[in-house]
Amino acid sequence: MQMKVTVLGSGAWGTALAIVLVENGNDVTMWSHRGEAVAEMQRLGTNPKLKGVPLPKELHLSSDLSCVSDSDVVVFATPSFAMRETAKSASSLVRPGTILVSVGKGIEKGSDLRMSQVIRSEISDDCPLVVLCGPTHAEEVGRKIPSGIVAASENQQAAEQVQDLFMNKRFRVYTSSDVVGVEICAAMKNVIALCAGVCDGMGYGDNTKALLMTRGLAEVARLGMALGAHRETFAGLAGVGDLIVTCTSMHSRNRRAGILIGQGVPVQEAMKQVGAVVEGYYAAQSAWELAQ
Repeated sequence: MQMKVTVLGSGAWGTALAIVLVENGNDVTMWSHRGEAVAEMQRLGTNPKLKGVPLPKELHLSSDLSCVSDSDVVVFATPSFAMRETAKSASSLVRPGTILVSVGKGIEKGSDLRMSQVIRSEISDDCPLVVLCGPTHAEEVGRKIPSGIVAASENQQAAEQVQDLFMNKRFRVYTSSDVVGVEICAAMKNVIALCAGVCDGMGYGDNTKALLMTRGLAEVARLGMALGAHRETFAGLAGVGDLIVTCTSMHSRNRRAGILIGQGVPVQEAMKQVGAVVEGYYAAQSAWELAQ
């Protein structure tokens, strides 16, 4: 069954997911807050943030937020620092019953809220909310490399609807009821990946990274369980799976930024060189605050 879907955010991850949704036969619009970015993508037929991956001709592009008003599903794919503003702007446009999907991986600075909590604080309970996270680099999903991800929601029916929406032969979707665990894994693994990159940049070896990843995951699990998460989540795709891919791949912007920092590049310059949002940098302070 075809659904009308709007993806809010035109970064690499939002673009990769929009491509999956089009591939699955849905009517998809990708929104950007920058009209010039939309014009550039229309002109090039690709998104510079997801280089080498052509945009499907069926994908609609827009900078007009009213495109969410007749959507069956709205996917929030903005960086964590822009999530509240985007949700607040969309709140008066979203119809009751619309499924909201959060794919952001971060913690809101100041409030220490997870992304689903930020969205829920701006958009009413009339709309079921699902979190979609896992070991999925946009660069590989966009190139149709087999991947797996977790759809988590307190509403099992909504989780299964999102599973059906995104699932295909090369994009496997599992469901979970552990929203807290999935989101804590998604945010905190970025901090560990940033540290893993620093270790690489300083010239340390595989032993060091294995130590960091394993003990880091133990800390994340303790934090998540203190917040109400399920232990088994941390041993699954959203936990150890996402941690492995983010700490070891050069697709990981957090690891790349960490490598530069470990080599002595100033933090702000390192993030500038990466050229995309380094969520682990922002989540580190929130992780400490949540732990207190």
